[in-house]
Amino acid sequence: MPELPEVETTRRGLAPHVEQRRVKSVLLRRPDLRWPIPPEISERLPGQRIDAVRRRAKYLLLDTDAGSALLHLGMSGSLRVLPGKTAPTTHDHVDIALDSGRVLRFNDPRRFGSLLWQPAGETHELLQGLGPEPLSDEFDGDYLFERSRGRSAPVKTFLMDQRIVVGVGNIYAAEALFAAGISPLRAAGRVSRERYAVLADAVKRILAYAIRRGGTTLRDFLSPDGAPGYFEQELAAYGRGGEPCPRCGRPLKEASLGQRTTVWCGHCQR
Repeated sequence: MPELPEVETTRRGLAPHVEQRRVKSVLLRRPDLRWPIPPEISERLPGQRIDAVRRRAKYLLLDTDAGSALLHLGMSGSLRVLPGKTAPTTHDHVDIALDSGRVLRFNDPRRFGSLLWQPAGETHELLQGLGPEPLSDEFDGDYLFERSRGRSAPVKTFLMDQRIVVGVGNIYAAEALFAAGISPLRAAGRVSRERYAVLADAVKRILAYAIRRGGTTLRDFLSPDGAPGYFEQELAAYGRGGEPCPRCGRPLKEASLGQRTTVWCGHCQR
């Protein structure tokens, strides 16, 4: 599933082509993706100017005066800005035609993505109760330490809880914990304030670096311009179970944690 850097890379790629453009029409080639596409997308979005392309957690929002189109890429979704006459392919489900003559096209082979509507001045239920953005000032070691007190869940599970902090998925949680030298199995409530400071810094550093590099290229993700990201080959832990630890050379351990594959070094991460 595309993680925060992939979604942020998509946002940055779309913004110059979409912001301040007016929506001429919306073409839905099917009535639903993961959920039914609400009628407001066809009824209220046309004629509106897209004032901003925002990201909240792993959602993209196309902001207009009438409200916001709320998009999630799901497992295999992608957004492209294409010439208006570009012929659709099999899994091109939504076209948002712009006054520039281009079209914002949503392709999603597995249809786990979504296209929903957030009325102006409201917060969609999917965005309610979310934790802070990991690259914000609100997210730091002190915040993690205070939120983790009394928690027996593994620190990796804690870090991936969207109510604690948004957008730190399996890949980047594994990489941040490796960088911080913290075992993903350690109880969240048994990590010190000092180690959480190191972990928060690692999360920020790794996410920011991945965004600069274009995100990971795992599975189906491509940048809006069609260029792949470059971070996958630089992963230190994720997907490398059984391979030598980049630090000590011992084989990396692999196990299932919360129905997700977890890789760590039993020597370097405590």
